[in-house]
Amino acid sequence: QVQLVESGGGLVQAGGSLRLSCAASGATGPTFSSYGIGWFRQAPGKEREFVGTIVRGGGSTYYADSVKGRFTISRDNAKNTVYLQMNSLQPEDTAVYYCAANKAFVPNTRPQSYDYWGQGTQVTISS
Repeated sequence: QVQLVESGGGLVQAGGSLRLSCAASGATGPTFSSYGIGWFRQAPGKEREFVGTIVRGGGSTYYADSVKGRFTISRDNAKNTVYLQMNSLQPEDTAVYYCAANKAFVPNTRPQSYDYWGQGTQVTISS
């Protein structure tokens, strides 16, 4: 069982940056590295949308086209934490951001492919 907690959300102006964190418990050290972590977001009235993922093991990353070149995912297995660095933020990036975990060896873009979810953190971008 893995518990995930997101943090780092907030209100920033367009063009600004935020770094979200996804801290895991229940799976530490080498065990944590065996989980792939995905980031999703959900705006009011919209479906949950894939943002990006970092795969278990080697840590290769994969991003949605809408954030490619602006967002970067990284992981620190010693801290059991995955980060989502978001730059050049725009109002359309406003959403609740969630991290999720699975043990797949390939990138997954569907929410149904993830087994564990955090509670989400609000990101609001003002124009």
